[in-house]
Amino acid sequence: MNNIPANKKLILFDGVCNLCNSSVQYVIKHDRKDLFLFAPLQSSIGQELIKKYDLDTKVIDSVLLYTPEKGIVYKSTAALAIAKHLGFPRNLLSVFYIIPAFIRNIVYDFIAKNRYKWYGQKEACMIPTPELKNRFLG
Repeated sequence: MNNIPANKKLILFDGVCNLCNSSVQYVIKHDRKDLFLFAPLQSSIGQELIKKYDLDTKVIDSVLLYTPEKGIVYKSTAALAIAKHLGFPRNLLSVFYIIPAFIRNIVYDFIAKNRYKWYGQKEACMIPTPELKNRFLG
């Protein structure tokens, strides 16, 4: 993953999921330190990371957070790690780290399983605006 600077974190998301796309827009709006880059799971870099870490996308039906120094985290752990960097009050969600991941992931998996039914999906991955293009990797 040579094209990801060491000081950045890459959020991989389901590019056709409306909930996921809204979440990306939310992160962009609150990422005051310009810490996050984004790529759809369906993109070449998304597929490269899935292959590199041998992830089963039928099991790991979630947001993934990649950092060059730590590798991949996913599901509720990724969501909390992202929120931790979005400033007050979102960073207060870090308190949920005290709940074991297997319990947090029950809730996460329930939402992930129903996200298309509840929020819908797009025909294709979102196309970033010219202003945001530099924050998206393909």
